[in-house]
Amino acid sequence: MESENKICATMSVETKTIDSAREEGFAPYRAVSKAAVVSLVLGLASVVGLASATLLVLALVGFVLGLIGWRSIVRYPAELTGKPMAILGVVLSAMFFVVGASKHMHEYATEVPEGYERISFRELQPEKGSRMPIPPGALELSGQQVFVKGYLYPDGQQDNIQRFVLIPDLGTCCFGGQPKLTDMIEVTLEEPLRVSYSMRKRKFAGLLKVDPRLKPVSGVNGVYYQLQADFLR
Repeated sequence: MESENKICATMSVETKTIDSAREEGFAPYRAVSKAAVVSLVLGLASVVGLASATLLVLALVGFVLGLIGWRSIVRYPAELTGKPMAILGVVLSAMFFVVGASKHMHEYATEVPEGYERISFRELQPEKGSRMPIPPGALELSGQQVFVKGYLYPDGQQDNIQRFVLIPDLGTCCFGGQPKLTDMIEVTLEEPLRVSYSMRKRKFAGLLKVDPRLKPVSGVNGVYYQLQADFLR
């Protein structure tokens, strides 16, 4: 009971202090909403979502935090400030999410050249527990014109590259070690196509060859998949 009386007395003093400050022409101190600040930062950072669909999550988080910050400021106007930041964070996050999502959906719908079938590295993986090194579905793709995306496996060469190994991600090679055999496609570019090494995802299309006999390839353990590519982006 005594502690409750102390709390009430403290709140009464704080209220009187705020009222007194207002009467004297001074604005009472208000804390800046952390959610509003973070929302604005994420709203500005959401521009990177235009380059990568995965990074659009920044826009989503910024939008949600902006709404939370705005609601808190409206609910506690005497204690919190930062409403313009919250509103700007919401607007920027929403704008970059809509623009980014539209851009990536359009790219996905139009990126495959006519006459080619889109495939992914997931389709090239054997079923769990299977004794076959490659799945039957991958064998059926042999001799087909396919479109696939991935990263160049680093082998030291930087420019004017005609033959290389394509991998689904940079996780394995960046941390050392060899990618799985079914996570590698040996790509040979047709004349006059060439590529330079970079850490960005690239797109290739061409004739896929699948051979259950492991083909030796310099720098890696070998490959089951080979792509004679006549398209790159």
